[in-house]
Amino acid sequence: MNVTWSLPDGSEISADVAEGVNMMEAALANSVPNVIGECGGSLACATCHVYVDEGWHDKTGQAGDFEDAMLDATEAERGPHSRLSCQIVASPELDGLKLIVPAV
Repeated sequence: MNVTWSLPDGSEISADVAEGVNMMEAALANSVPNVIGECGGSLACATCHVYVDEGWHDKTGQAGDFEDAMLDATEAERGPHSRLSCQIVASPELDGLKLIVPAV
């Protein structure tokens, strides 16, 4: 599947991501700035915070309770479509996904 990260400077990074890979891992593999993933995807930090493009929010689903609590600790302001990218897993339904990387 293809994913595009929109960066704070207006540029974009697009990459093909294999099914089952989470978006934090994909961002790190593609050197997406400001997606750090300090905890390695174990929901122990909020350094992989992204905003899901409005057109994709329903397809990525809502944050679970623990993720929701972790989103309160993001460095960038939390928005209505904030997610931890480690909790969004590549699937065929998400082909074309657009994520917005917040400025930190």
